[in-house]
Amino acid sequence: MSSTKENGKATKARRNSKTIISNASIDQGTCLFAVPKKGRLYKKCIDILEGINLEFHRPNRLDYARCKHIDVTLVFLPAHDIPFYVSNGNVDLGITGQDMVRETNATVKTEMELGFGKCKLCLLGPKDEIESLKGKGMAGKRIVTSFPNISEEHFKDLVPPPKIQCVSGSVEVACALGLADAVVDLVETGTTMRAAGLDIVSEIMPTECVMISNPHTQHASMIKRLVARMNGFLTAQKYILMVYNMPKSDLKLALDITPGKRSPSLVSLEDDSWVAVSVLVKKVEVSNIMDRLIDVGATDILCTALKNCRV
Repeated sequence: MSSTKENGKATKARRNSKTIISNASIDQGTCLFAVPKKGRLYKKCIDILEGINLEFHRPNRLDYARCKHIDVTLVFLPAHDIPFYVSNGNVDLGITGQDMVRETNATVKTEMELGFGKCKLCLLGPKDEIESLKGKGMAGKRIVTSFPNISEEHFKDLVPPPKIQCVSGSVEVACALGLADAVVDLVETGTTMRAAGLDIVSEIMPTECVMISNPHTQHASMIKRLVARMNGFLTAQKYILMVYNMPKSDLKLALDITPGKRSPSLVSLEDDSWVAVSVLVKKVEVSNIMDRLIDVGATDILCTALKNCRV
């Protein structure tokens, strides 16, 4: 049996034997929503939960919290375990990375991509050996990774296949310690990779955070409501509401500049030759759009930040 399969079975055994929370502690009639309990995704998820008005109090040292005013219970789990729990139906909904979903081969429904936690899963090697590791260069080589299943699938056609060893962390030091010829790891800014003397050999997959659900959940209507809340909140983070006045004679020029997320709203003014335009505009483009609107005759341009919305 390969080391990858052994590691996979060991991981599954640990998950099955570890009791995160007591079944008696959770209201099983509520929608169970799993979120990362720590790490780089935790703070962002907490901000989102606040943004979609999921109010909760998490008792000290407990990994669950019943939400106020809505039938949802939050369950705080390691991000890499969330696809497993969602797929098995232990929880109804969860936030995790696309890489974790693929690594666990979880049978889940992706409700939406969340637009944060973006990075790349890459094959990395020592800077002076990059060319020799490309293509068939990885045949028979040693790989250390926290993603053994993705790695095995990616290199399955190489003969002989690479020898894949799974570790839980500090993957980037494996080459320097002589444990590996290359590593498979996530790359966000590349700072850790460069500090370890590594460079990218090839990209295996892009990844970002996603909201996933169990296809057989009994809480489909609640999940639909939460997805709508999430979509509205994330839209509000990306857009501002812009309102401006425009002569009707040149309105098409302005609408070409501000087509909106779906379509602008138009309101006639007391002066029949003018119209007020309300439209969603991406925050990163606001200043440039205002400059262009002024050039085509727009006046009284106002921008309002959005806290939340429904689209």
